[in-house]
Amino acid sequence: MSDLGSSLAALPPIGLIRDGGWTMWLIAALSVATLAVILWKLWALWRLGVWGGRHSRRALELWMQGRHAEALAAVRNRPSARARVAQAAIGTSLDPAIGEKAAREETTRIARQTLYRAREGLRALELIATIAPLLGLLGTVLGMIAAFQVLQSSGNRADPADLAGGIWEALLTTAAGMAVAIPAGVALSWFESVADRLQADLEDLATRIFVRRPAPGRPAARLFEAAE
Repeated sequence: MSDLGSSLAALPPIGLIRDGGWTMWLIAALSVATLAVILWKLWALWRLGVWGGRHSRRALELWMQGRHAEALAAVRNRPSARARVAQAAIGTSLDPAIGEKAAREETTRIARQTLYRAREGLRALELIATIAPLLGLLGTVLGMIAAFQVLQSSGNRADPADLAGGIWEALLTTAAGMAVAIPAGVALSWFESVADRLQADLEDLATRIFVRRPAPGRPAARLFEAAE
C-alpha cells in the first residue's frame, strides 16, 4: 500500500490523467467545469444580493409604521433580490390604479424571476455530480477488461506485477470520478439551501407587505409556489 501511494505521489497530475485513459480526460474536464460553475455561481449570488437584506428589512419596518413613502424610497432602484421584490410589492400597493390581484401578480412575477436567477446553473452541478462517478466506473471497467485481456494473452508467463499495475490504473478513474462528484454534490446542496432560504424570505416579505396594504383587501395568501 505504501509503495502504491508513493507511486501515485510521484506521478504528476498529467501523468495520472494519461494513465487513466480517455475517461480520465473527461473527468478532468468536468473538474474544471465544476470549479468554473461554483465560482460563477458565487459571483452571481453575490450580485443578486442573496446575503443582504438590510434595505428590505428597513423598508418593511417603515411600512409597518405606516411611513409608506419612506418605505418605498428605502428599496427604490436597489439591485438586491429582496429589495426588488419589496419595491414591487410596495410600489404596486401604493398605486391606486393597480388592484390587489394585479399587485400580487406583478410581485409574483418579480419573485419568480429572482428565484430563477438564484437557481440558474444548479442543473449543471447536478449533472456533473451524477455523471462523474459513472465516467469513473466506466473507465475502471474498460481498464479491467484491458488488464484481463493482457492476462489471457500472456498465459502462464503473466507477470502479477503487470496485472496489478493495470488494475490500479483502472481503479484510478473511479477515485477521480468520486473526487469530482463529491464537491459538486456538496456545492449543489449548499446553493439549493441558499435559494430555498431566499424563496422563504421573499414570500414572507411580500406577504407581510400585502397584509398591511393601505387599501382594504383580502387576507394574504401564498404568493408563489416553490421554484423548481
